[in-house]
Amino acid sequence: MTGLGYTIPVLLAVVVVVALESMVFRTGIFRTATYWISMVIVLGFQIPVDGWLTKLSAPIVLYDDHHTTGIRFPWDIPVEDFLFGWAMVTAVLILWQHQRKRDTEEVDRERSS
Repeated sequence: MTGLGYTIPVLLAVVVVVALESMVFRTGIFRTATYWISMVIVLGFQIPVDGWLTKLSAPIVLYDDHHTTGIRFPWDIPVEDFLFGWAMVTAVLILWQHQRKRDTEEVDRERSS
């Protein structure tokens, strides 16, 4: 069963992060330019590092082709790595924004007391 070992959990992580943002945390992060700029910065580092780690000519990290889609772009990077990185970084940023909002609300409550 191709794609089950890495692809399915990665796709599930993407769905969970989007669902948590849209239904639970509602930080509005997807509507901000700073979020999308940070994603470009992450990609700017992820591509050369991940490309070096996964290059098929001398891989440091090996993937079983039965657990991925087999699609690699650019520089032999499994596409699943981009989705995993997106889900991980986005989840952290959402939680960070949520906590920041809670801290601000707490300070505001203390000031008004």
